[in-house]
This record gives sequence, C-alpha cells and structure tokens, in this order.
Amino acid sequence: MRETETNLLAITHTYRTFQKDPLESIAPYFSNVYVCIRSNPAMEILKHVNRNKYYKNSLDYKIDLSNKPENCHIYPSPTLYVPIESCYKSVGRKHLTAVTRIIKRNNLRFQLIHAHFTWSAGYVGACLKEEYDTPFVVTAHGYDIYSLPFRDADWKSRIEHVLNTADAITTVSNSNRECIERLNVATPVFVIPNGYNEAIFYPKDSAGCRRSLGLPLDKKIILSVGNFSPIKGHKYLISAVKEVAKHQNDILCIIIGSGQTFQSLERQIKSEQLEQYVRLVDRKPHGELSLWMNACDIFVLPSVRESFGLVQIEAMACGKPVVATRNGGSEEIIVSQDCGLLVEPKNSHELAEQINTALNKKWEFQKILEYSHAFSLEEIAKGYMKVYEKIL
Repeated sequence: MRETETNLLAITHTYRTFQKDPLESIAPYFSNVYVCIRSNPAMEILKHVNRNKYYKNSLDYKIDLSNKPENCHIYPSPTLYVPIESCYKSVGRKHLTAVTRIIKRNNLRFQLIHAHFTWSAGYVGACLKEEYDTPFVVTAHGYDIYSLPFRDADWKSRIEHVLNTADAITTVSNSNRECIERLNVATPVFVIPNGYNEAIFYPKDSAGCRRSLGLPLDKKIILSVGNFSPIKGHKYLISAVKEVAKHQNDILCIIIGSGQTFQSLERQIKSEQLEQYVRLVDRKPHGELSLWMNACDIFVLPSVRESFGLVQIEAMACGKPVVATRNGGSEEIIVSQDCGLLVEPKNSHELAEQINTALNKKWEFQKILEYSHAFSLEEIAKGYMKVYEKIL
C-alpha cells in the first residue's frame, strides 16, 4: 500500500544501478514516479563509431527497464551537446528545455522534485523548483561534488546555486559531505549511502557459478568491476597481480568493464606476460554480476577516487571479502577487518600484499553478510523518506 498520494519528479542522468535502484525502492511510497533521463542524440550515432568510448552514454546503456515498478514512468530527455568538457556548462540550459518540454507534453503533475547529480540534473531541479514552487532534493554523487565546484570560480558559483536552492541535500558518503562543507552552502545535508538490490545480490553456490561462467574450479579468483578509466586504478591492480603471481600461480584476476583504458590495460597485460593470470571481460548486465561475485574468492576495488563504491557492498552481500584503496568512499565501508582490508591508492606493492593476505585468510562469511544488510535498498528507502518528510 502506498503511504502518500504524492507524485515524484526525478531528474537523472541514467536509469540503472545507483540511480535506478533507490528510485524503485521508494516507488511504493508514491502514486507515480516520473523519471526524466538526460540523453544525447549524438551518442546514438557515435556508439557505432567507438563503442568503448561512447556506448555507456547511449540509451541502450543508460536505461535498464528490468523489474521496473508499474508506477515508474520513464522519459528520455534529448539534450544535444558536444561531449567535451568545454561544452559541459552549456548542458544545463539545454537539459532544462528538454525536461520542461516533457512536463508540458505529458501534463505531469508532481509535488516533489529529486535530482541525481548536482549538474546538470541539479540545475534542472533548481529551475523547476522556482518555476513550480515545489520542494526540491538534490543528491551529490561523486565528481559533481568532489571535482566540479573546485575547477574554477564559475563552476563553484553554479554548484553553490543548485545546492542553496535545494530544500535538502543528500550525498552518499561523509567524504562528499566534507566537500560540500568547503562550499558556501546553508542547505541541510544528509548522508545516505548507495544500496544494493537484495533480489540480485545474495550468496549462491560458488562452484555452480563458476561452471555456468566457464571459470576454473582450481584457481583462486580475484574479481574487480568498474569502468575502464584511469581513476578506477586497474593498472595498479594488474601490477599487483604480477607480484602475487610470483608467490602463488593458482590465481586468476578478472576485471569486468569497458571504456577508454581497455587497450592500454590489454597492452600492459601482454607486456608484463600476465595473460594466464589476468582476464579483461566486457561489461555485463547488472543482474549477471551476482554470478561473477559469487564465483570469486575476493573482490578488489583499486580506485584512485570513489565517492562510495557500491560494487564492494554488492560483493559483500554475496559473502565476499573486499580489498580496497583508501579512496574517499571505501574507508567508510570497510570499517573492520572482518569484512575487508584497506591499502593506499596507486600502491601496487601494498595492494599485492593485502591481496595475498585476503586470499589466505579464513574469513567469517556470516559476519560479512550481516554487515552488508545495513546497505539494503529497504534501509536506503527509509533514509530518503525521512528526508522527504522533513520538506513536504
């Protein structure tokens, strides 16, 4: 039973994982959730030119309709722009025009606005609040709060305007909140972490998962999942695997993702003669990742910077220990050596040592599972509803 007769307008950049899941978790509390998703028509062409670089910005990737609640209504918001940093400031006004057109064309009526990412979704939400006199929440997820407002004075002014226009700010980690505190912002801030989907991520028979994926049963499997980009730190993981392999040759490291650094990572694997120890695997549907996580022995997140790092929670929900860097988000998740180990970022030697420790440690999997439950979508939904209740 829905607890209100309120309609929510959500402004997002995608409808998948960490933007899709929280929206679907709060859907039972609303009559309707209208989700306007920023899209760039140029990407529908460019994805055929360079899949690794542009596919993740196409609608095929941005929108995941699997298990979508009936009261969630999806509206792509065509926003044409050149995908380079110098043009990004102009996206806000174009995004606003696209969303306004959707609202009027579909006669949408809403009593609450929630934007995910301060720019450009947050800018759209701030403008709509002023036009419709509607309460507005903005979620700062990552680069939009630890990077954008500190690039120059103009970006700082834009992000501060969005945050001060909001009635409440949520963000996924305390490190993000500290970034907000460095700005001239008076709006109250609430930390609500990303949550994992319990219907997807739960313990399964490891041997069975390996068989279904065609993975060896006699190897210790190290898994990492993330976009192939420099900030994800995969090159340091590959170097660490080279050190680990000197001491035990029964390991296999699988890195799942796609993106701009794919070719450089492939060259690194070949140049360091690690073909038998490291395997790059193309991105997988979110629902399939549970198989890979259950198949592994440990999960590794080698990022240089993370605002949160939901994949490590998803791995824990499958009962797997995590080795992660102190990247801003992971140290707020791995608060005990009962569920994982932390290392300094960009330090392949220390990463190798802790991977070796994790592979040979006797973990109490029940403790890992119990800890992960605090990050279930049910708990995250409760956090958002408390914020909504304060401003409605």
